[in-house]
Amino acid sequence: MQNGSYRVLFLSRRNSARSVMAEAILNKVGRGRFDAVSAAVDPAPAIEPTVLELLRNADYPVENPKPRHFGEYAKAGAVNLDFVFTLSDTAAGEALPDWPGLPITSHWRCPDPVLAQGEAWERTQAFMQVLAGLERRLNIFVNLPFSSLDRMSLQNQVRRIGDEQDG
Repeated sequence: MQNGSYRVLFLSRRNSARSVMAEAILNKVGRGRFDAVSAAVDPAPAIEPTVLELLRNADYPVENPKPRHFGEYAKAGAVNLDFVFTLSDTAAGEALPDWPGLPITSHWRCPDPVLAQGEAWERTQAFMQVLAGLERRLNIFVNLPFSSLDRMSLQNQVRRIGDEQDG
């Protein structure tokens, strides 16, 4: 924990949808107790416009709207991380670095809404479902009794949240 807040990294394949949503949600619902960032294994050229629209309509903060590579958070001198959550199987399967701060890590499998097929409204609905699933998981996460859990218990709790099927 730095400056009274937990530093959390959400990692996905492209950092254009899921991880950006998770970052925005946690920065809002975490009420200053969490400092969330997001990154990618293989960054997209830009964040999906549907994501930006959904986040703005839901009054979530949208800062630094540019996909980033995870190396920014692993290089020498990077800020220590408290938690790292992979949201895609691609990111979870990568050979990831030893993160600064030896954070608690967990894989929170989450469908990629960018891959949704169908009419525009169906694709938008896929983004909305992912947003809602991340909101549920992150609301559970922020309400964990952090001060009363040891590292192993906290690791188990975040893994259980990740095992939820509606993310």
